[in-house]
Parts: sequence; C-alpha cells; structure tokens
Amino acid sequence: MYIADEKRYDKMKYNRCGKSGLKLPALSLGLWHNFGSCDSYDNMVNMLTTAFDLGITHFDAANNYGPYPGSAEENLGKILKNQLAPYRDELIISTKAGYTMWPGPYGDHGSRKYLIASLDQSLKRLGLDYVDIFYHHRPDPDTPMEETAAALDQIVRSGKALYVGVSNYSPEQTRKMADIMKGLGTPLIIHQPKYNMFDRQPEEALFDVLEYEGMGSISFCPLAQGMLTDRYLKGIPADSRAAKSSPFLTREGITEEKLSKIKALNEIATGRGQSLAQMACAWNLRGGRLTSVLLGASRPEQIIDSAKSLTKLDFTEDELAEIDRIVKD
Repeated sequence: MYIADEKRYDKMKYNRCGKSGLKLPALSLGLWHNFGSCDSYDNMVNMLTTAFDLGITHFDAANNYGPYPGSAEENLGKILKNQLAPYRDELIISTKAGYTMWPGPYGDHGSRKYLIASLDQSLKRLGLDYVDIFYHHRPDPDTPMEETAAALDQIVRSGKALYVGVSNYSPEQTRKMADIMKGLGTPLIIHQPKYNMFDRQPEEALFDVLEYEGMGSISFCPLAQGMLTDRYLKGIPADSRAAKSSPFLTREGITEEKLSKIKALNEIATGRGQSLAQMACAWNLRGGRLTSVLLGASRPEQIIDSAKSLTKLDFTEDELAEIDRIVKD
C-alpha cells in the first residue's frame, strides 16, 4: 500500500494562480504521453507516486489522451482509487475537451453539448465527482465564444469543476473569453500555452494579456518534446520519440543546426551545475511569469531530475543573453 512521503511539501515551490485563491506547484505532471493503454501501468503508478512524493500535487489530463483516447484518464482514475485515494484533497486534477473525441458532429470543438458531455465522460473515467480545473482545449471558430463560455460557467456552477481555463487560445481570443467569463461571474483562472526556449510565442503578447486579466499560466512542452534534455546530445537514439516518427517530433526536426544549439545550451547548463532539462525548467520559471511548468516523463527518474531545477532558478543577465543568442541565431 502506497504511503506518501511525509516530507513531500518541504522542497516544492507553490505559486498563486493569477488572482485566484488556488496555488499550483512550480512543477506539474502531464499525462499527454506514456499513460495510455499501450503503456506500462506499473510505470504510471511509479511516476505519479514519485511526483507526489516530491510535492507535485497537480496532474493534468485531457479527454483524448491515450492511445486509445480516454485511456490516460482511465489509468489516472485507477491510480487515484488504488494508490492516491487518501490524498484526493491534496491533489489538483485537471482535464480538457476541445479535440475530436467521438464520431459525429457533437464529439469535437466547443459547443455546450460537446463540453458538458465530454466532462461527464471524463468524470466517469476518472472515478471523480469533480475535477479541480477544466479547460477548453482549443478555440472553436464555428461556435460563438459566448456559448463556450456559458458552458464553462454552467460546469463550475454545477460543481463538476472548481475552476476553468483555456489552452491554445491566441492573446486576442484569451482577452475576449476572459471578458465574457468575468461578466458571467466565473473568471478564467489559467491559460495553458506551449512555451520553451525554442517556442517563445507567448512572449509576444500572451503573457501581457494574462497579467492584465489576472490569469495564471502553465506551459506544456517545456522540454520541446525532449530536445531540451540530454536525449539528443549524441544524435537520435533508436528508442527516442524522434526515431519512432512521432507526429510531434520527427527525425527531420532534429537537424544539425538544432543539434548544435542543443549542445551549446547544454554547455550553459553544465556551467550552472544543472542538466539541460533542469535548466530548461528553471528558464521557464524565471521571472515568475509562469505559474507552473507541465512536465512530461517516461520514467520516474526524469521527474526526480527535473525537480532538482528548483534549487537554482536564478539566471545571470549574461546567461539569459547567451541563451537568446543561441536559440535565435
């Protein structure tokens, strides 16, 4: 029987999510990869319990995570029941809806019909009465934003989610949705954008919008699908995501130019006494613009390694300038 580490809160840093009362761990664990029906259940248990023992209280899923779609939520539900049930009130569980989940016109996008039906399905898979955060996973150009907002408002008022947020929304879309939600009395508290050293679009306007609207943020892909780790320092390993032709990272994406940049970034990390993954997490958290960094992992050791990033979050101006020079050249 799993018993959580009594010192699990000693080293983790917790940040307030925008202007809400919710605090999130600086590092959270995502279930996008490695929690599906084809993955090792024992490894999933080890990753989630290792994360919780490190003070990582936030686990992030989505309706379509797998494969097959829904299986990541099913596996999380089993672990919540079998290992983590005594700790439910210490956990933040989030899920999302917005991508294709079932056939027909009601299994995708942002209608009231889809969002509420999808969350009902997610709650059954998770074995929960409510989730802590429910996200609209992507904007829907064919559904009035007012309808999507009304569905999110209804979900909170029904008690099926405590908070709501959005993911993959542009700055303009985020501002509009935030205004509508404030008018309904159920503010958006968080945005989940893609952000890392190589993908820096949120810096252009999104972070300013979130600060103005009083919203928190949690980045996905902080390690750029594994490129910002020691995984590719010596080429493309046979068992890597790129070698397996992932739709999110291909062999063609690991160019000689990209490898050169990864190696140069690794030299900075070494000089800081960090692994490249640790530096990448610390870089995401620099300056306090992000509430949390959403880790992806394939084994517990990666989570342990990333957690060490919290021991050195400060950067010198020279380090930041050199990182910018490397990635922007």
